[in-house]
Amino acid sequence: MKENAVIELSGVSMIYDGETVLNNINLYIRNKEFLTLLGPSGCGKTTTLRIIGGFAYPTSGDVFFDGRKITSLPPYERAVNTVFQKYALFPFYNVYENIAFGLRIKKLPESEIKQRVTEMLALVNLRGFEKRDVTSLSGGQQQRVAIARALVNRPRVLLLDEPLGALDLKLRKDMQLELKKMQQALGITFIYVTHDQEEALTMSDTIVVMNDGVIQQIGTPVDIYNEPKNAFVADFIGESNIVDGIMHEDFFVSFSGANFECLDKGFEKDEPVDVVIRPEDFEVVTPEQGQLTGVVESILFKGVHYEIGVRQGEQLWIIHSIYSAKVGQTVGLLLTPDDIHIMKKAAVAP
Repeated sequence: MKENAVIELSGVSMIYDGETVLNNINLYIRNKEFLTLLGPSGCGKTTTLRIIGGFAYPTSGDVFFDGRKITSLPPYERAVNTVFQKYALFPFYNVYENIAFGLRIKKLPESEIKQRVTEMLALVNLRGFEKRDVTSLSGGQQQRVAIARALVNRPRVLLLDEPLGALDLKLRKDMQLELKKMQQALGITFIYVTHDQEEALTMSDTIVVMNDGVIQQIGTPVDIYNEPKNAFVADFIGESNIVDGIMHEDFFVSFSGANFECLDKGFEKDEPVDVVIRPEDFEVVTPEQGQLTGVVESILFKGVHYEIGVRQGEQLWIIHSIYSAKVGQTVGLLLTPDDIHIMKKAAVAP
C-alpha cells in the first residue's frame, strides 16, 4: 500500500460480454485528495468508480481501503458514498428528510440527526429550505441536496459520477468552485468522474486520463496540460496542433520543413515522433521573423482571444492570440524550445 493512500486498485480488469472494459488498472488515491477520472465516453472511468464503490466487481485484481482488501464487499460495508448524475432524491420526502435518510437508517438519536442535517444545510447553502419539496427545487439545488445526503454520513471517500452534467454552463462553473471548497473544508477524499477537461483542470489535485480501459497518464493539472505523455492526452486535454516530426538528436527536431531546438531527449537518432504545440504558444510575427510562414485562412473572436487558422501547405495551424490578423495575410510563426513538446509515435503511457 502506498504511503498516505486511502484506496488502491491493483491489477484491476473488467470484461463485459467478452469485451475488455478495464485492462490492468493500477492506481492509488491519497487521503484528502481530489482525484478526477477523465476521459471520453466508454473509456472505463465510470466502471472504475463503480468498482471502488462496490457497485461492480472486477473480473480480476483487487481493491484495498486503508490496506484492507474490500474487492468483494457490498457498497453499504464500504466507507464511501456516491453522488450520481441522476440525483436519485426521494420525491415523497422534503429536503430535510432526504438529507436525514441515511442517518435514520442507522437509527441515530433525533438530536444528532438534527445537528448533522443543519450542518449540511449550511455547508451546501440551503438553510431555510428544510421543508421544501425536492421536486420544486432547481437542478443546482437538487444537486446540493444529493451532495448533502451523501456527506451527512461522514464518509471517508465521496464518489461523484458526472454530477454537474445536467446543469447549465454558468451553474456548472459555480458548482465546480463550490465542490472544491467543500472538499477542502471537509478534508475528505473526492473521486470525481467527468469527460469535461476544463472541469478536471479546475478542481483536481490529480487527474487520471483514461482511454480504451487503460490509464494514459496520471499527474497534476499543470503536468497533464504542459507535459502530455502521448498524442491522445495532448489532443484530449485542451486544444493542440499535432504534427509528424523527426528527432535528429537530443534537443533537436525538424517538422513542417524547418529545424527547431527543443527541450526533449532520449530518442533514437532520426526517430519519427509526434510534435505537439499548444495554440497559445505560437507568436504571430512578420514573415521575415518567423521560423514558419503561412497564410491566414480564418479568424474567430473567442472573447479572451482570437482563434486564427494559418495555412502552411497541407498543414492548418490553429493559433490563439490576443491580436487579430486579416484573412489572406501572410504571417510568420515563432516558437521557443519550451513551446515544442515531443512524444513517441502512438505511445501509450503506462
